Amino acid sequence: FTSGNWKLNVMPQTKPATSNDDEASMVARIPEKIQDQFTLFKSLPPEYSNSIIPSIESILATSEQTTVILDDDPTGTQTVYDIPVLTEWTSDVLIREFQRGTRAFYVLTNTRSMTPQNAAKVNSDIAKRVVAAAAQTAVTNGKNDKGANIVSFISRSDSCLRGHYPLEIDVLAEVIGGVDGHLVVPFFQEGGRYTIDDVHYCADDSAHLIPAAQTPFAKDLAFGFCNSNLRDYVEEKTNGRIKREDVISITLDDLRVGGPEVVRSKLSKLVNGAAAIVNAVSLRDMEVLALAYLQAEIFDGKRLLARSAASFVQARLGLAKRDILGANVIIGRGVEQQRKGGLIVVGSYVPKTTRQLESLIQSDIQTNLEKIELDVHCLIKSNDAKTQLLDQVLGKAENAISKGRNVVVYTSRKLLEGSTAAQSLEIGNAVSEALVSIVSRLTQQPKFIIAKGGITSSDVATKGLNIRRALVLGAAAPGVPVWRIGEDGKFPGMSYIVFPGNVGDDDELRNLVLRLATA
Repeated sequence: FTSGNWKLNVMPQTKPATSNDDEASMVARIPEKIQDQFTLFKSLPPEYSNSIIPSIESILATSEQTTVILDDDPTGTQTVYDIPVLTEWTSDVLIREFQRGTRAFYVLTNTRSMTPQNAAKVNSDIAKRVVAAAAQTAVTNGKNDKGANIVSFISRSDSCLRGHYPLEIDVLAEVIGGVDGHLVVPFFQEGGRYTIDDVHYCADDSAHLIPAAQTPFAKDLAFGFCNSNLRDYVEEKTNGRIKREDVISITLDDLRVGGPEVVRSKLSKLVNGAAAIVNAVSLRDMEVLALAYLQAEIFDGKRLLARSAASFVQARLGLAKRDILGANVIIGRGVEQQRKGGLIVVGSYVPKTTRQLESLIQSDIQTNLEKIELDVHCLIKSNDAKTQLLDQVLGKAENAISKGRNVVVYTSRKLLEGSTAAQSLEIGNAVSEALVSIVSRLTQQPKFIIAKGGITSSDVATKGLNIRRALVLGAAAPGVPVWRIGEDGKFPGMSYIVFPGNVGDDDELRNLVLRLATA
């Protein structure tokens, strides 16, 4: 079967690694069926009818709680706006953020590209410093608080179930002194990620709902998984520590028929670090969950953590859906900047990115595009060859940008892999360093910068543009966040667009560049 995005290969019925061979329940179950999206959605109960956002806003307005989102790659800001992002987490930086009175902020951890050991250390360091900064600020303001009581952590990760779960949740729980439970909430509307009857699906371009374990994401060498049913997924990933029968399911009936009261009642049953999974197909489902979550935290005193994709964060912060940003808002009004060309950096190798890149390249006349391919083979040769290549690319890019032409710098499309994991990592690092080198040495400020792919956008942001703090303005396209670079970064005030590898249709990148080029 070939779907709109992928050639579908059903995952084999293998058993995840475990220390107990007798745990037969952890064997991946019979694969769930591919569903027709429109048919399945028609069978669901109608959304909860009452407006939810005002109730969330009311609680947040009177609460002293600060929400801190630890994001394992930059794409997690894709549903929010007017929220700051920090890419460093020294005590001084965190204290300064609390002193500003910021009620919610992101910390970009980039842990999805790290080993489990490093990811655990990063999460632990950040959480400890956040709690200490909150406590110090509370004392400064004349309040005696331990810090953990006025901070609510969200562990934002992949809507396709990749990432360091349950590791990052376990680390956060340990730092804050234990939790009653955590929620797994991978719903992400803009990306077509839905959970129905406890099964998590990834929609393709042909309106098929593919069970997550039957997609390429499940084959990830670092974060692969066998189960699409989230209750089974929790058991699989916890190596049987949490049994599927002990996982509480927040159903669509709970969210749509029962509403916040029923969901709050279920959350009250979470004790001793229990797990709950959440079904959802719309933002209103997320809003009902968010209200119940807030009520359970603030009114009932429950200690909760969420392992979620981007949509829950939006609802939890009480943010109504905002229109896509206009090109003039993204670019700004600097006359000199508007005369320059933009820069698009493409490092992601996923098939959708390659198709989007092809569409962009084919529109070179409409988008006034200079195309520069980085041959990955050259990047892993001698340092002299690499230096010469990067100098040539930088010169071509600067010249084009200064003349008002848009430039796309992209890696050759054949993915090179080493014979060992270490060699593959070395190749990946060489590619990343090359892209960062080009951006960091730019002297011409582009009209805009787009970085394609999670790892690419993280490295370009932190190493190429030296971003320490940015403000999320909104979305340039569905699921494509725009950051306004802070005063400490390279090109302060310029817009930086984080374009995830697997978001949008095949023409999304081309259409965005065309909009910005003609602004």
